[in-house]
Amino acid sequence: MNKNYAQLLDGKTLAQQIQTQLHDQIKPLISKTGRPPGLAVLMVGDNPASATYVRNKERACTKIGIASFGHHFPAQTSQAELEEAISILNQDPRVDGILLQLPLPEHLDTVSLLHQIHPDKDVDGLHPMNLGKLVRGETGLRSCTPAGVMRLLQEYQIDLQGKQAVVVGRSILVGKPLALMLLEANATVTIAHSRSQNLPNLTRSADILIAAVGRPQMITPDMVKPSAVVIDVGINRVTNSSGESRLVGDVHFDSIREVAQFITPVPGGVGPMTVTMLLQNTVLSYATANSLSYP
Repeated sequence: MNKNYAQLLDGKTLAQQIQTQLHDQIKPLISKTGRPPGLAVLMVGDNPASATYVRNKERACTKIGIASFGHHFPAQTSQAELEEAISILNQDPRVDGILLQLPLPEHLDTVSLLHQIHPDKDVDGLHPMNLGKLVRGETGLRSCTPAGVMRLLQEYQIDLQGKQAVVVGRSILVGKPLALMLLEANATVTIAHSRSQNLPNLTRSADILIAAVGRPQMITPDMVKPSAVVIDVGINRVTNSSGESRLVGDVHFDSIREVAQFITPVPGGVGPMTVTMLLQNTVLSYATANSLSYP
């Protein structure tokens, strides 16, 4: 007897489609401004995962026609040195977006540095002004991973109106902004976290379940409502007894795909959408700075 597997929400293919559209949109804009959009990525230290993410972002920039300004600082770089670097980029007319690659070394004050980035160049959507616009439902630069999740749901025409959405995770990067975006789309939203009581009861109530906690495969089939939409934001590297490593999400994919109606794979689900929304935010910031119309 054949099992019914959940339909995959293919973020990789959608991301490629959006990047092609961005490439086509940038070309005529360059002829008006005389320069391409510019993205500056600041990385501190030698975190291997961060280095991979930065390389991916730089490759994606090149592919669609965004100028990439990479700034790699040694791990012992001071707060003052980074603040000065951000200040220079804030005033650089070639730079439309500034991204501070997280996590930073422990001696640095991440929140204070994020606040230094000018709100109009905050392509990660983490400045209090941009988060405030999200709370008020105003247009602005939106956090990349939550925006990517919403775009993926839209692409597959998943109706959120009146649906029960449960977000497991309350970070400022994903959980909180995503909950606000789901509310904006008229879903009924619950935010759960590591201290929530009866977590399986909460997750089983979800028509749309989003896992964003950074704990490998913590969401198991008994925690998922049959025919739910399951969005896995987690990216965790696990190593087996033979020493081989692989990427897994926060969701136990193999077993949950037999329960859910839709599910995102890891890798190839939310991850590519995050990078693509970063590129889209950079183009939006570029168009706004140059008073150009942008779709």
